[in-house]
Amino acid sequence: MTATTARTEHPAPQRHRHIPGEAGLWVFLLGDMIMFSVFFGFIAVLHGRHPRMFRASQQALHPDLGLLNTLLLLIASALVAHGLRQLRSGRPARTLPWALLCALGFAAVKGVEYALVIHDGHTPSSNDFFMYYFVFTGIHLAHLAIGIGALTVLIVLSRRPALSRGRLLAAEGAAAYWHMVDLLWLVLFPLFYLVA
Repeated sequence: MTATTARTEHPAPQRHRHIPGEAGLWVFLLGDMIMFSVFFGFIAVLHGRHPRMFRASQQALHPDLGLLNTLLLLIASALVAHGLRQLRSGRPARTLPWALLCALGFAAVKGVEYALVIHDGHTPSSNDFFMYYFVFTGIHLAHLAIGIGALTVLIVLSRRPALSRGRLLAAEGAAAYWHMVDLLWLVLFPLFYLVA
């Protein structure tokens, strides 16, 4: 028997791949992403109809704080991904508290920016740009608050000596939700702060 024949008689076992988290969570995440896509469309239409108002209003924002928040979310997502890998391998996920700290930092920075923008006299009633800015970043902030809860669940799960399949699915779902929060901001940030 040749080596080729032996290979065809005993194929290598295929790696089983699974979708992280529960299937129902992905339906929710997809629905949320579709909803935000509609929001992004509103912002693009506003920009197209009122480019001068859009550009003038952008000047009142603080892109340095927006960039800082972007970095905080990207770092948090990297820490969550690393923590989930640690959980899957049965090791303690020591990076997760740092991810939670980044998430809380995002909320604090966003609060500071809201205060600065309002102090400068810009509120949701100032014009359509600020109405959309406060509404959509506020909705994102609400998602972040849920994400903070998800990170807290991840931290609690990471303290268990070994994760059951159900708890691992919960950990994967919490991580997937967090990555969605990050992704939404990665679209909101350029739409409000960078697109001229």
